[in-house]
Amino acid sequence: MKVNLETKAGIKQVTKMIKMKNVFKTYAIGENEVAALKNISFHIKANEFVALVGPSGSGKSTLMNIIGCLDVADTGEYELDGQAIEDFNEDELSEIRNKKIGFVFQSFNLLNDLSAFENVEMPLLYQKINAEKRRLRVLEALEEVGLKQRINHKPNQLSGGEQQRVAIARALATKPALILADEPTGNLDSASGYEIVSIIKNLWKQGNTIVLVTHDNDIAKQAKRRLYLHDGQLSEKEVKR
Repeated sequence: MKVNLETKAGIKQVTKMIKMKNVFKTYAIGENEVAALKNISFHIKANEFVALVGPSGSGKSTLMNIIGCLDVADTGEYELDGQAIEDFNEDELSEIRNKKIGFVFQSFNLLNDLSAFENVEMPLLYQKINAEKRRLRVLEALEEVGLKQRINHKPNQLSGGEQQRVAIARALATKPALILADEPTGNLDSASGYEIVSIIKNLWKQGNTIVLVTHDNDIAKQAKRRLYLHDGQLSEKEVKR
């Protein structure tokens, strides 16, 4: 099956970018089965900024992995940008991850022996983009996050907040339709954390679709819409303990 990789302008015409219906996911732990997601249904429109909120063990990471095509549901329907993800094989899912989704992780996932420039360039090498176009994309992305003057620094020469900005630049360089940020402030102090959220918020204002996964209600409040997960179930309203 050919993966339909639309331009960013084309993406903005999609009414529902993410659509899940009756999604279940179960894991086997020893002889027991644990239901990580239970009958999940929701829509996220293109250009929305949505926070996926819940405590540890609520199913956030599982749902994030399915949204990001890193995992697949046991049952149910998932459409990304109008395409039924369950119809794709692993090679096609890899292509979607590489070209349509930008990932930002809590642990930064930078390569320590590479400079900021080289870390941001890495996904573009996989896309086989020519050298000059890669250089321009990398510089543009690093400038977007305020690190153009630090392009030759390696991760151990950068603060935690700067490392996360490099990770955001790496996500931006591929010009993805969707940015998934999984606890992007989890390893940062409060000041650096809010700086990172401010950058993410600015990316949304520029037209990106953002899904931010967090356990922190103060961080979640920066999003324009919040979805709450509790014991694998999703709600538009926060579950009070």
